Formats: sequence, C-alpha cells, structure tokens
Amino acid sequence: MDSAHVQAHERFTIRQKMTLMTKEYVVTAARPDGSDGEIVAFAQQKRITLREQMAFYTDESKERVLCTFEARQILDPETVYDVRDGGGQIIGSFRDEPVASLFRSTWNMRQPGTMDLTGRERNRVVAGVRRVWEWLPFTDFVPFLWPYHFDFTESGKRLMAVDKKFGLRDRYVLELLAPDLDRRLAIAQAVALDALEER
Repeated sequence: MDSAHVQAHERFTIRQKMTLMTKEYVVTAARPDGSDGEIVAFAQQKRITLREQMAFYTDESKERVLCTFEARQILDPETVYDVRDGGGQIIGSFRDEPVASLFRSTWNMRQPGTMDLTGRERNRVVAGVRRVWEWLPFTDFVPFLWPYHFDFTESGKRLMAVDKKFGLRDRYVLELLAPDLDRRLAIAQAVALDALEER
C-alpha cells in the first residue's frame, strides 16, 4: 500500500506480535465497525541495539519501506527520533519529555512547517498506577492489562489520540483528527509509545 492510500484513512489498529528476537507490529486500517481492515504497515524492531530504530514496511513481505524512525543519539533519554519516508527524506520527528514523563508520559511530535503536538496520558490516576506497576517484580511476565490513552494536542485542540485496549496482548487504536497530519509520522509515533516506553 502506498503512502497516498494510507493518508486517506483516519483510524488504524495496531497489534504487537511477540517474537524472541524482534518486536513486531501489524498496523491495519480500521473499518467503520472497529474491526481490522487491510494491512497498511508492518513494523519490526530488533530487541538489542545501541541506537533505537525501527523500519515500517507496506506489508509483512518487507519488500517496500513505508517509513523508518531512528534516534539521533545513542543511549540518550532526551534524544529526538527522526521519521523518514521510504526514500530517506525526513517527514517529522518525535521525542520523549523525560521530566514531564515522571508523572504522566509526555511526548512531543513535530511535522515540519505545519504541526507541533504535545501528547500525554489522559488519565493521571492510570498513569500513576502504571508507574507503580513497573516497579513490581512480576511485571516481566504479567502485562499491564488496564486500558490507557494518549491525547496529542496543539494549542489545546486534540488532533490525534492513541487508545490502548484491554487485554493480554498490546492492541491500540490510533485516531487522527487532522487531515494534513502525515499518517506515517502518526503511525511511527503510536508504535513508539509501546516500543520505546517498554525498552
């Protein structure tokens, strides 16, 4: 599926696939009834790497690159992640805000010349429980099941939302409320909320 076709969609479903050596995510266009439609991206990240990076392909054959993200710095919690299209051109960036994220996970996502969004967890209580959960000894084997949500806003207006659904496996719904927001950038950021926060 090409980027123009991906751009036509407003809602996506993201599912994580568990493998031993990589983290994998399947992104589908969401149908009006909420069920999964066609695959628009397949993402793969190596578990052990110095520089955080991920490739997004147009499908599971991995023949065509839709986009990629890569950290500018190695092992730096404040690094910026550049998102590039299949030809290597930068289409946007995102970064974690480590100080703000102590209480509620907070991200900054930029689309050059058009948008500068702040994304943070919607519910303070759930954010607090998630932080306590991370310190418990059994969390490597028992995932955090409770749903949580991120709202991405600019000047107080919500332009993007990522909702984690209840369940044993990680499943997210990405909703886009800005027609000119690059879907590839939004998908990369949504996957990063899972892939990078759990690193």
